[in-house]
Amino acid sequence: MNYTTIFTDTNVVGFLLLFFRFGSLFIAVPIFSHQSIPMVLKSAMAFLFTIVFYSSMQPVTFEINLLNIIIALVSEIMFGLVIGVVLQLAFNVITFAGGLISFAMGFSMASAIDPQNGISMPIINQFLSLIALMVLFSLNLHHWMLLFIDSSLSHIPLGGFVMTKSLFTYMIQASANMFVVGFTIAFPIIALSWMADIIFGMLMKTMPQFNLLVIGFPIKIIISFAVLIAILASSMLILQAQMQDAFNWLEKLF
Repeated sequence: MNYTTIFTDTNVVGFLLLFFRFGSLFIAVPIFSHQSIPMVLKSAMAFLFTIVFYSSMQPVTFEINLLNIIIALVSEIMFGLVIGVVLQLAFNVITFAGGLISFAMGFSMASAIDPQNGISMPIINQFLSLIALMVLFSLNLHHWMLLFIDSSLSHIPLGGFVMTKSLFTYMIQASANMFVVGFTIAFPIIALSWMADIIFGMLMKTMPQFNLLVIGFPIKIIISFAVLIAILASSMLILQAQMQDAFNWLEKLF
């Protein structure tokens, strides 16, 4: 076998760019970016998928020199990070709603280390985030991501990704949509919490012996948990719709 025809400059640079495309995705995209997955394993997965998808990529067309290689590597890193940010904005609808619900229930101080992001988050936030991850697995989001990469190889050449004005516009709209939809998900619990505060305030005016800390807060938490269980399925359906919209928009990159 003549290895000189395999390890050419074009093939080696193409393999490196494809590896960076997968690597940046595994760092930023939900599920793959989970902090519990060691970086060594992410690198090994990126290397494995680079070998698998190597035959699907288009040959490198730019001139092979140091400057062009650096620009192409930055382009591939930006491609993966942009895809990750778009999907994270759709996923953060649930985490933002969880933060609002935790605050309404009085659990904002009850926090622990989130295994996904490695930061301290309220426990209700973590609960919804883990449920959302299981929903994404049930929707085969990881399969969607690999199919998307396979399609991108035939439409976006390696090193050819460019940030556009429409991309910035969508990311701004998605950021605003994250707050709106997240508040919509948390609104039933927030509304009931406000109503409970009003009722407890009226009771304290009529019955000064009413102890809000002993009686009011447990009742408020029980009601919030009941409403949370009732809206959990619909919240996951909203998350599914948000992820689907994000993937539908990503197809416009082609």
